[in-house]
Amino acid sequence: MSITLYALDGCPYCEKIHDALAAHDVTYDTVWVEALHSERNEVKRVSGQRGVPVLVDDDHGVTMAESDNILQYVERTLA
Repeated sequence: MSITLYALDGCPYCEKIHDALAAHDVTYDTVWVEALHSERNEVKRVSGQRGVPVLVDDDHGVTMAESDNILQYVERTLA
């Protein structure tokens, strides 16, 4: 599985995603982003926006933002 989570250290929404992935034993990589939105160029490149969290699932061709959507995806697809 090739899952990447773009996250900001200390972000409660990002922590929810980390917790859900860990609870379901999903292997993933974390890319820690800069605190300043203006410096989140990699997130913008992969998702078209600068907010986090962003989950990229290369195996399913999925890139998504918004923690609630990501949590649903984890439960329905990756669990």
